Amino acid sequence: MISRRAFVASSAAAVSCLAAPAFAFTIDPVFRPQTVSIKKDLAPGQILVLPRAHFLYFVSAEGQARRYGVGVGKAGLEFTGTASIDVKKKWPTWRPTNEMIERDPQAYSKFVDNDYVQPGGPGNPLGSRALYLFQNGRDTYFRIHGTTAPRSIGQSVSNGCIRMLNEHVEDLYERVPVGTKVTVL
Repeated sequence: MISRRAFVASSAAAVSCLAAPAFAFTIDPVFRPQTVSIKKDLAPGQILVLPRAHFLYFVSAEGQARRYGVGVGKAGLEFTGTASIDVKKKWPTWRPTNEMIERDPQAYSKFVDNDYVQPGGPGNPLGSRALYLFQNGRDTYFRIHGTTAPRSIGQSVSNGCIRMLNEHVEDLYERVPVGTKVTVL
């Protein structure tokens, strides 16, 4: 017969497993969204990304910004410069670029020699939202997007895009309109 103590302990363990699944991830508090002071010469309504620090700033008012932790491109694959958000999508579809497929055909084998596009959804690498970066009306193929790899926040590991936790990119998505200026230093 099972003792009351054993029953309570096993019940508590079972409940804790349901509350915190094996894939649960806790982000470093520094990468959580927060309001911070910023240089007063930055115009409200723009986005500034500091890849080496792994932060994205949405300038909300003079001298104030909403800061988010991000994952960015590996050395040699990162985007730099100025762009604009010309397209916003919820649960975007995705296909790796030809360069990504060429660099790592095994990782992207289901995309080799076909036109397959992965539908939007929880397993899609772009996550729940994507902000498409354009320069002079042309798609750069770089995005600010959600991720299925939350541990990549605070790291330089992507193929060039700027990754955010899904709940963070959803917050940013609601704050920025199409046409928002993005500067990546």
